[in-house]
Amino acid sequence: MAPRERILEKTFTLFHRQGYNATGINQIIEEAKVAKASFYQHFKSKEDLCVAFLDQRHVFWFDELKKFTSKGNDPKSKITASLDFLIYMNEKENFRGCSFLNILSEIQSDNVKILNVIQNHKSDLRNYFNEILSNTLLSDHVYLLFESCIIESQLFKSNQLITQTRKIIETLNL
Repeated sequence: MAPRERILEKTFTLFHRQGYNATGINQIIEEAKVAKASFYQHFKSKEDLCVAFLDQRHVFWFDELKKFTSKGNDPKSKITASLDFLIYMNEKENFRGCSFLNILSEIQSDNVKILNVIQNHKSDLRNYFNEILSNTLLSDHVYLLFESCIIESQLFKSNQLITQTRKIIETLNL
């Protein structure tokens, strides 16, 4: 693997597991087995690395979400499959939650470079539900339920609210 890919691979794991602020450049350099000069050749700053990480996480996350929802043949089954996706991710990643929201809580409020990437990810998710449901009010409702499931499941290390939300979705007229 090329140095840039090794750096991103380690960052993908470390930023998600430890958080943005708790992960230092030196740790990434050491674990990726790259020279400091090589790191800075690819990323001018930790902020630039974070943007690359979030871009990579966005692609990974949506690819996985689409795998789950593509099995559904109607809006309701696609939405319930998206909740199954959350359960899958919680189990796979030990209830670590949303990388985007985790990093949002760690950055300065004036860091528009990272904030824009986070906002774009959330806008894409909101639009994704709107494409499935073709009803902005209903899709925003589902989006807000989905987001609250992410946060609550991380907070309580439990999929219980996701299961409850799945039952709620099944009662809706989609």
